[in-house]
Amino acid sequence: MTDNRTLISRFPHLRQDFAASLVVFLVALPLCVGVAVASGVPAELGLVTGIVGGIVTGLMRGSSLQVSGPAAGMTVLVFEAVKEFGLPVLGVIVLVAGALQVAMGLLRLGRYFRAISVSVVEGMLAGIGLVIIAGQLYPALAAKAPDSGLGKIAGVPGAFLDALGDTGALASLAVAAGTIAVLLLWKHTPAKVRAVPGPLAAVGLATLAAFALDLPVATVEVRGLLGSIQPPPLSAFGELTGVGLLGTVVAFTLIASAESLFSAAAVDRLHSGPRTQYNKELVAQGAGNMVCGVLGALPMTAVIVRSAANVQAGARTKASRVMHGVWLLLFAALLPGVLAYIPVPALAGILIHAGAKLVPLRALTVLWREHRGEALVLAATAVSIVAVSMFEGVLIGLALAVVKTAWEASHVKLEIVDKGAGPVEAHLSGNATFLRLPKILDSLEALPQDRPVRLDLSGLHHLDHACRTALENWAARHSAAGTEPVKLVTAA
Repeated sequence: MTDNRTLISRFPHLRQDFAASLVVFLVALPLCVGVAVASGVPAELGLVTGIVGGIVTGLMRGSSLQVSGPAAGMTVLVFEAVKEFGLPVLGVIVLVAGALQVAMGLLRLGRYFRAISVSVVEGMLAGIGLVIIAGQLYPALAAKAPDSGLGKIAGVPGAFLDALGDTGALASLAVAAGTIAVLLLWKHTPAKVRAVPGPLAAVGLATLAAFALDLPVATVEVRGLLGSIQPPPLSAFGELTGVGLLGTVVAFTLIASAESLFSAAAVDRLHSGPRTQYNKELVAQGAGNMVCGVLGALPMTAVIVRSAANVQAGARTKASRVMHGVWLLLFAALLPGVLAYIPVPALAGILIHAGAKLVPLRALTVLWREHRGEALVLAATAVSIVAVSMFEGVLIGLALAVVKTAWEASHVKLEIVDKGAGPVEAHLSGNATFLRLPKILDSLEALPQDRPVRLDLSGLHHLDHACRTALENWAARHSAAGTEPVKLVTAA
């Protein structure tokens, strides 16, 4: 009794955290496996990343209730990296990206990720979601997916037509569709039934159906935990001299960091406990990714699905996420053979459902009505990711966001006062930048050339070099011969 009281006094929230850890474990298990399979790596590596995210990152300071592991949002990038550089080099990429995250956290750069345009982030997630949906329709149809994002989308109708005459493809599609149906309908089941997380229930039911009906569907290949862990060889570090690999490292670093810190902001809104310390959270994510890199596993980010499940299950401290990592470790060590019974189309269904959640259709509709420029940035980012690649798509989105902000910030007003006699008064106010220069010059060039003009620039808050030079050139050439030159009036 005394020992129990001592334990309770040292860990007053142990009961709530223990219960929450089981819920998070059951949510994380199918997602870890699904993300790994979709990324083109052994299923066990997804579990390794989940274990590291729980035990290593979970023990560190930053966000107390946020849960980390392999994320659907990184699937496309990982798949492309593995395809281009090979699985051994993936560990190098993740290791170096983690080191950069630690460095950014120590340099206190974590807070600057909060300055990234929300439209770019939502566009990034939407683009990822579209590629995930298109890509996972192929394993759902027992077909091979094309390489490019556009190819995946363009090939979907043909894949469906080919499946019509194929019993195996139709069985696979039925399993995927059934999995998605369970996920969509699970929230309408009785509360006692919902104690089992939807993803686990969907995969469990799909596995039972495939086994009981002896369906001709592909199942997860199992290598064993130790057999899947392959630390990157020293020769793989030589690939860091390539520009392409360095670009991929930067993409991993920025996207994983942004996803984790935006997830932290969302999780903070779900509870009233301690707020996230962004720089420390970035260090924690980086440390976890360095360990994942050494083990040759998938990169990790904070995952909003698991984090929300953790909060909603009543977690009070970081003990819940650490224990969820322990349960993943025990499962991977003791019951790895269970993975071999899981149908691949069921995991495809899980990821199609997850990808659909990344596409913010409602938010896009609201943005289009209220902030059309933001909606265009979101849509352009998503389309660029699908059409080109993840890294280039995000860069295009960021560039568009900067241009939009610069355009909106360069409000300038030109007021013309012409009393019919005496000089024409032209007053410029606001921010005169090169973006508004064509409009300014069109108005000024329409002024009469045979009368004196007084151009007052004293109302400008900002006048960039391009504008100043263009206005001076206009003033020098505007007046006709024999007319008084344009007079420029600047602020004192």
